[in-house]
Amino acid sequence: MAEVEDKLKDYEIKKEGEAEILLHKKNAVFYNPVQVHNRDMSIAVLRTFVAKRKEEHEALVDKRNTSHEKNKQSETSSQTGEDASTGQQDEMDVVCEKELNKAEDQIDDLPKEATKPSWKVTRELKPPLVLEALAATGLRSLRYAREVEGLGKVVALDNDKASVEDCKRNIKFNGASAASKVEAYLVDARIHMLMHPKEFDVVDLDPYGSPSIFLDSAVQAVADGGLLMCTATDMAVLCGTNGEVCYSKYGSFPTKGKYCHEMALRILLASIESHANRYKRYIVPVLSVFMDFYIRVFVRVFTSASEIKNTPLKLSYIYQCVGCDSFHLQCLARTVPKKNNGVKHAPAIGPVVPQECSDCGKKFNIGGPIWSAPIHDQDWVVSTLTGVKSMKDRYPAYDKITSVLTTVSEELHDIPLFFSLHNIAGTVKCTSPSLVMFRSAVLNAGYQISSTHVNPLGIKSDAPWDVIWDIMRCWVKNHPIKEQPRDSPGTAILSKSPKLEANFSRAVAALSKAQAKKIKRFLPNPERHWGPKVRAGRKITSKHISLLGPDAINGALNGGDCHEEGNGAGLDNTAPEPEGIKDVENEPSNKRQKTSDGEPASEP
Repeated sequence: MAEVEDKLKDYEIKKEGEAEILLHKKNAVFYNPVQVHNRDMSIAVLRTFVAKRKEEHEALVDKRNTSHEKNKQSETSSQTGEDASTGQQDEMDVVCEKELNKAEDQIDDLPKEATKPSWKVTRELKPPLVLEALAATGLRSLRYAREVEGLGKVVALDNDKASVEDCKRNIKFNGASAASKVEAYLVDARIHMLMHPKEFDVVDLDPYGSPSIFLDSAVQAVADGGLLMCTATDMAVLCGTNGEVCYSKYGSFPTKGKYCHEMALRILLASIESHANRYKRYIVPVLSVFMDFYIRVFVRVFTSASEIKNTPLKLSYIYQCVGCDSFHLQCLARTVPKKNNGVKHAPAIGPVVPQECSDCGKKFNIGGPIWSAPIHDQDWVVSTLTGVKSMKDRYPAYDKITSVLTTVSEELHDIPLFFSLHNIAGTVKCTSPSLVMFRSAVLNAGYQISSTHVNPLGIKSDAPWDVIWDIMRCWVKNHPIKEQPRDSPGTAILSKSPKLEANFSRAVAALSKAQAKKIKRFLPNPERHWGPKVRAGRKITSKHISLLGPDAINGALNGGDCHEEGNGAGLDNTAPEPEGIKDVENEPSNKRQKTSDGEPASEP
């Protein structure tokens, strides 16, 4: 016992979910406690995938069995008809019988295995094989193996020797059940995935920074219908502050806007689709989320040479006005009907906007291409949320992931990007209406509207921009503003008379079900300095104070143990401060503003 304690004196035990790991006090291996949100969300989606995969397999078996039964009944009825008409066959019947006999003779010459009905050779569904490409301590792989029922092997890879040694140590530490399901290898993940094409039912990419260098091999390693889970933490690159780097990594140019984090999701999805198309494959997103300081997408990968022809219909360029907040999407292609009732794809007709913005008269910036098709599968989102609620005690980050999934389930899934109510109010220099009032005005005008999980004040709507600005013009009439410079975008917008008379009376659907039930949808960070930490093995200096806090820095510089603070997500100097730190559910968006109903001008 003393020997064991002596060996463990340099380690501390970290427990998350049902897995435990030994973490060296020198911060030698990458470990991020902040990513508990990421790991819990991944486990929730993985459980849904296992259930959906089983349902799809059973549906396929039933379909083949039904088809076999119909063929059998057809053969029986055909034989009955022949017996009834014996001796009454005409010349055509004789010809048909000869052709049938000829076909039967050809079938007899084939191997017996080739003549088996397809329903008889349906393979038994094997447990899904999981690959974690960048395992580090192995915590994620261990949680998958211990917490997700129905999984097969979990293969954990890393190209760092110390990480693989730690991973193997942690596998043993979690007992025989983990050792029988998790395997760790010292290998470059890209090479391993290329050497095992279409072998893994689940591939998990959670790199330090950009996943771009792993995407090409990852889309080849996923089995047909398999799940690819991918994280990107290089938010400054994806959100518009470094367009050249974004284009070099993801093949898309970002634009600056309040929707930048959703655009980051759509840029990543477009990049994955581009890599998949090279191998006659395409993706179907089931869940795409922005959480904390990173984005995370879950997509299924399928193979179809014909389906990839529809890819241009899922991609769009974006025109972003430099004066006001209006933006417009230009799809890459359009469908043209053929004479044989089919369709072909042709270049889209454009541009969709004039050279100058019709609202404020300013120029447009062009970005993209981005994924403009839905980024969520609502059925998957609801199923995942239901599964999480039924297993509340098994998720350490239950509150966070339920709040995100709840908000995602209420989004308009077919509306790309969003705008901020405070931003459009700032454009015309007026006090902002409450979200309830603004949403009511949009609904009363006959359009759809919803919130977005990315931004508490973000709004998704199918209302065109002339309707949005007409609503703001009507609002300014009742809430006059000071005179603005003649060349400002707000002055140009307000100089036009509204064609729509906005109705701000409260609509029934102005509150979502979650809001009506007072379910919190945007939670504050659980602790100070929540975000990316220092990369494993790096020396902690005073420049890390914004990441770790002054207490941790003072302890490190004075020779103290700052391990608990320092072991976190690797430092990403380009990552912006995550939004939503405050609990905006309980705070007004502008404390000085009041609505006509006497309510705070904020989201309820």
